Amino acid sequence: MNFPMNCERVFNYEAAAEQIVRTYEDDTGINFIDIKNLPVREHIIGVADLLFEILFPGYTGKRTVKRSTIFSVVQELLLTVRRELAEQIERALRHNCRLTDCPTCDCPRLAAECTDRLLSRLAEIRTILKTDVQAAYDGDPAAQSLEEVVISYPFITAISAHRIAHELFEMQVPLIPRILSEWAHSRTGIDIHPGAKIGKGFFIDHGTGVVIGETSVIGNNVKLYQGVTLGALSFPKDERGHLIRGQKRHPTLEDDVTVYAGATLLGDITIGRGAVIGGNVWIRESVPAGAVVMVAKPESLYVTRNRERSKSQTPEKQ
Repeated sequence: MNFPMNCERVFNYEAAAEQIVRTYEDDTGINFIDIKNLPVREHIIGVADLLFEILFPGYTGKRTVKRSTIFSVVQELLLTVRRELAEQIERALRHNCRLTDCPTCDCPRLAAECTDRLLSRLAEIRTILKTDVQAAYDGDPAAQSLEEVVISYPFITAISAHRIAHELFEMQVPLIPRILSEWAHSRTGIDIHPGAKIGKGFFIDHGTGVVIGETSVIGNNVKLYQGVTLGALSFPKDERGHLIRGQKRHPTLEDDVTVYAGATLLGDITIGRGAVIGGNVWIRESVPAGAVVMVAKPESLYVTRNRERSKSQTPEKQ
């Protein structure tokens, strides 16, 4: 195909722009025109990085952390996080008010309260994350140290982001919890909805392909392997054909449950304490405590192939 040498002279930019702008008319959801209060994804990710430095001081190497300076470093980080996060939460709240025609927009005060509540929970979040790191170290014989787990395991990024996002989700902060969870999902391959409730001592080994739905409830000392899905069955709809939201539709895993690679658990079912779910099983019913569920042992077929030709197949010399 031959193109003219001076493309910029023949291309009608005005017509193209007019065609594109027409697609913005009467369109919502993918347009953010004349909206100055939408949270900025990159700023939220920046806040997440700062929160990770508080939760795991020194692991990024961005700041030199010593015993003598740790207090001032943490205090500085908290001040920055409070300013940045409060602004993003306020933007999210204002956007939500615009969508819902909120009669009283008290977004600045609510944003400050949500931010302060999250910051006041960081010490407890850090305490729980210690149990997650320990569970990863204890559950993986390849791990050489706790430091290795924190610095290199994608699971730590995923669970840290989730524990922050879940706090904001519980406060009903719009948009930001999902931004955090999907950011972690894109980095780690681990998809945890911010609404999921996860106990202490949690570990996802390898991690890639794990999906944990919004209403999942996970107890203490639970271990999942790669490719596990805690999902829902077909979604119920109301008389107008709209999805019914807010119902429990994902599994509950009680304490000390282990789920091996590729298992799919669907619906509002309960996996009892100490149960073991084998790899590649498909479960839609509750499992009693202590049970072991696995697929029937498949039959293996061994075929011996002789690569040498038999004498009868070898052409005779003339």
